[in-house]
Amino acid sequence: MPDTATDKPVKMKTITVTRDVNGVPQDFTMQVPDTGDTLSWGPNDQHRLLNTNLHRVDGPVKATGFAVYTYDVKLPGMLYGRVLRSPYSRSNVKKLDLSPALKMPGVVVAIPVHNESHYEGEPVAAVAAVSPEIADDAIHAITVEYEQLPFVVTAEQAMKPGAPQVFPDDPEVENNVRPTGKKGDPAEATLAMEGCDAVVEAEYRTPVVHHTSLETHGLTVDFNGGDSATVYASTQDTFSIPADSARLLGLPRNKVNSVVQYMGGGFGAKFGIGLEGQIACNLAKEAKRPVKLMLTRKDEFLITGNRSSSWQKLKAGATKDGKLVAMVSTQYVLGGLGRGNLAGMPFVYKFPHFYAETAAIHTNIHEACAMRAPGHPEASFAMDSLMDELAYKLDMDPLEFRKNNLPDPYPRQMDLGAKTIGWEKRNKIPGDTPGPVKRGIGCSIGTWGSGGRPRCIVTVTIGTDGAVGVSCGSQDLGTGTRTYMRAIVAEELGLGMEDVLEQLGDSRLGAANGSGGSTTVPSLAPAVKDAAYNARQEFAKRIAPLIGAKPEDISFDNKQVAGGGKTLAWKEACASLPQAGISVQGKWQTGLSSRGAHGACFAEVEVDVETGHIKCTKLLHVQDIGLPLNRLASESQINGGLLMGMGLCLTEHRVMDENLGIMCNSSMMDYKIPGVMEIPEMFPIIDDGDTRQMVLGVGEPPGVPATAAIANAVFNACGVRIRDLPISCDKILMALNLPAQA
Repeated sequence: MPDTATDKPVKMKTITVTRDVNGVPQDFTMQVPDTGDTLSWGPNDQHRLLNTNLHRVDGPVKATGFAVYTYDVKLPGMLYGRVLRSPYSRSNVKKLDLSPALKMPGVVVAIPVHNESHYEGEPVAAVAAVSPEIADDAIHAITVEYEQLPFVVTAEQAMKPGAPQVFPDDPEVENNVRPTGKKGDPAEATLAMEGCDAVVEAEYRTPVVHHTSLETHGLTVDFNGGDSATVYASTQDTFSIPADSARLLGLPRNKVNSVVQYMGGGFGAKFGIGLEGQIACNLAKEAKRPVKLMLTRKDEFLITGNRSSSWQKLKAGATKDGKLVAMVSTQYVLGGLGRGNLAGMPFVYKFPHFYAETAAIHTNIHEACAMRAPGHPEASFAMDSLMDELAYKLDMDPLEFRKNNLPDPYPRQMDLGAKTIGWEKRNKIPGDTPGPVKRGIGCSIGTWGSGGRPRCIVTVTIGTDGAVGVSCGSQDLGTGTRTYMRAIVAEELGLGMEDVLEQLGDSRLGAANGSGGSTTVPSLAPAVKDAAYNARQEFAKRIAPLIGAKPEDISFDNKQVAGGGKTLAWKEACASLPQAGISVQGKWQTGLSSRGAHGACFAEVEVDVETGHIKCTKLLHVQDIGLPLNRLASESQINGGLLMGMGLCLTEHRVMDENLGIMCNSSMMDYKIPGVMEIPEMFPIIDDGDTRQMVLGVGEPPGVPATAAIANAVFNACGVRIRDLPISCDKILMALNLPAQA
């Protein structure tokens, strides 16, 4: 690549970056100019605002109800959409009569959606009316005649000989099983296993769990039949909305913009416009009026995706000195109609000899999608449970066994976590606690990519009145994007947080990647830093001649601009700028973000062996993230990940009636997420031993190992190993009354 100024070749370098594909991170390499990475954050402990506890700048508007979520959008003439769902797991629509709905006062439009259903909840029709209540009545007025067809909703049903086939015409699928990969040498791994001093063979299962975002999926399509539209979306990717919306509305791409100012959670489920967006666009196009379609809570459970469940068959061996030798694994992932997500074996731990094969089992359940660290908590639960079982079989301390088989930084993190939680107080013999309420401690480890990529374009402006703005089209899922955008600019320009205003969540602003795979911070923050640095340089260049200094000698600190022996107040210096002020852009820079997050998790639980009740009393997680932009927000992210892992371990699961093919707990009354009474004492620990002067995403890593740590703590407490999640009271009581497990 020639340099246009010198016509000399520009030195290039190859870097590995991370991009999210519908919430699932994928690594790829690319060529970028080798600029020497001159821009840096500086030492992690030398910041004025970054790496401190910053209160979220959007906290007050959220707490007072002034923040406008997609659910809150109200437009003149707006209609409300509702979806009619199929009540059967598999069916054909033989007859659909929309006329009863259209005859109802207040119903403006009714449209067919699908004429066949592959899963319970699949939309067959939709309406738009002047109120949500009328729309709800209207979908119940629609007459539908269904032809019910055979179905499978569990792994056991799907794999039975002669079972109904989900994809009968797909040559890759045999009896609903789709092989997806093999690696390693099975004969070599099996032979190596024979020389091991301890071998454990076990099966581990994790259930389908749901995202349960407080704000359901939905959007508002502001379209009146003209030549442009605005779509207000609850989405994790501002820029995924306009193209698909434009196509459905019959408009040019550049005539549709999307807005996502605030949103109530996504956790991987809100990429693209989805079924709800397609239906809303079609309703708006038909009605030539704005349409809001926010899914009901039951809709949310049935048609917006979920975390894949898993069935993992593992066998591993180790020597008496605690060294891993060999592993053989078969992993099934259940993603319903989709392939699902499941991290492969061996997970984190290394084996000299291994064989691993993977397959997807298809069922008549809505396609699974990404959910916070897709496929990793499931793999972590199986692997770290297996490590625990091997350690106990060798009569070794489970912590020391893990440290024997893990590289840095895990031993350092595990030592820190063990000291904090009081690892030395754990039961040396599982269940060896007097009385019916037994206490135990468990541990596990996790990993995640957390890398970024070049896409974000950030603009920083400085006005003659001293006003400073930073803008990018990126969305803030509630993780604190707004706050660190302000903090980075304020620190670079020597200002306070209150002196900078941010704009985001609008596709008319600079481009940004979607928020998936914990890629937002490592993609956006470097671009903000670059834009702030460029604004500072431009300001210095303009002010230097006025105060008799060189641009490189200008300093910005304490809301003052100094140089050449003179000091100007910030607003006084800004008044000297041209009328247009300063407006510069920044983009992603190599060397400002990193990839590769590691963490160690510890849990303390109490198990009542008379009732089977489990109470998690302490959760602790040590996480490395390079430079924490906001320690308070990072700790909050760690806590959130831990609680999601606790839900997967102890309470959450999708209950399917395999005879009727329907979900039995599709409401917040029956689907149990951890509530205030279940929250344990939390210990979010940022690993400051990680001295990388680069930023990483921290949304997903803490949620990976928590499930395994709690499950291992339950075993340490009461001496029974539950390998099929969630660990419920009945499973504990049944296991306690069974013969001791080998």
